[in-house]
Amino acid sequence: MALAAAGRILPLLCVLLIGCAGPLTSPPAASPDRAKADAVLKIVRDTMAQRHLKAVIVRVTVDGKEVLTQAVGESITGVPATPQMHFRNGAVAISYVSTLLLKLVDEKKVRLDDKLSTWLPNIPNADRVTLGQLAQMTSGYPDYVIGNDAFTAALYANPFKQWSTDELLAQVLSRPLLYPPGTNWNYAHTNYVLLGLALEKATGQDMPELLQDKVLGPLGLSQTANSDTPEIPSPALHTFSSERRIYEETTYWNPSWTITHGAIQTTNIYDLEATARGIGSGRLLSTDSYKAMVSTDLRRNTRSQPGCPTCAEQNEVYTYGLGIIISGNWLLQNPMFAGLAGVEAYLPSQKIALGVITTYNEEAFDENGDYSNEADTLFRRIGAELAPDDAPPQLPAK
Repeated sequence: MALAAAGRILPLLCVLLIGCAGPLTSPPAASPDRAKADAVLKIVRDTMAQRHLKAVIVRVTVDGKEVLTQAVGESITGVPATPQMHFRNGAVAISYVSTLLLKLVDEKKVRLDDKLSTWLPNIPNADRVTLGQLAQMTSGYPDYVIGNDAFTAALYANPFKQWSTDELLAQVLSRPLLYPPGTNWNYAHTNYVLLGLALEKATGQDMPELLQDKVLGPLGLSQTANSDTPEIPSPALHTFSSERRIYEETTYWNPSWTITHGAIQTTNIYDLEATARGIGSGRLLSTDSYKAMVSTDLRRNTRSQPGCPTCAEQNEVYTYGLGIIISGNWLLQNPMFAGLAGVEAYLPSQKIALGVITTYNEEAFDENGDYSNEADTLFRRIGAELAPDDAPPQLPAK
């Protein structure tokens, strides 16, 4: 606004002051970085209107240099969203736990093909499942969330309940494996609960300490912290959802069921983008461990399966590595929880990193209370704008 005002005042000064020499020149064209920022912001505003979003917080960098950091919309009525606001990072912590595993591999403290039974011998089928299979979600353990109607009912009956690890695992460990370990893939929160317990046993340290010492600290993530309870540091980004068939505030729904204890975290947009850069570049890992993390070996080698709601074919749009998703050539995680959706993504070839968080207006939910990850929509649109020759694959039309 100050520059625009100066542009209006300068002609008047030239009339009043005889010392103004030469004709006025046109204002300089917008810099490439400014043009990129404007393009990203237009995508954000257009998508907000189209997808009924309440707030969007976005940060984009190229080779570590800021293109845009912006919050649009409201956290709650009358309170604008800001880039300083904190929120839950959900599945982003999966990439921290997998990085921790691979760092321990690099330190020769564990191996990817170590059996889970080495540390958790009383877990059913632990002698058949490896740490690497847990990390890649090819263990065959069922999910205790998706496809578990009893758990979903309990979760929505009391979204503030504090769940223990034993309560979560009791939901599924009496059930048989969905397939022989390593022969298919299914998304299952169960895998990372078990992996977290195993790594604690292997090191003799608890998960918050392990993650801070080996991942969060080295990545410089000063705003990312363990939060096993509903507490979120101030200022908090507020969330709303119709999952229980009524549009209600969900900011402080309890996240204790989401992943291994000690990796349930809050963060902000600066740390989310820094995660995309740090994890996506593999700078904490050896070359071999990074290659294992970003492997696309599962592409076209998995399948849907009766009785397994999260079994799926891996393809160019979605392939699971070790704790991260590979979409085209982009590396990402895409959490969604209680009316909050996010993406952190990195394109190694062009060093583009972005973090996006969205919240929702009531119109974004269908009659069943379902909604889509619109942060993923934004990521794919922004990625196509910034890297048109290496854009993220678009999701199939609904």
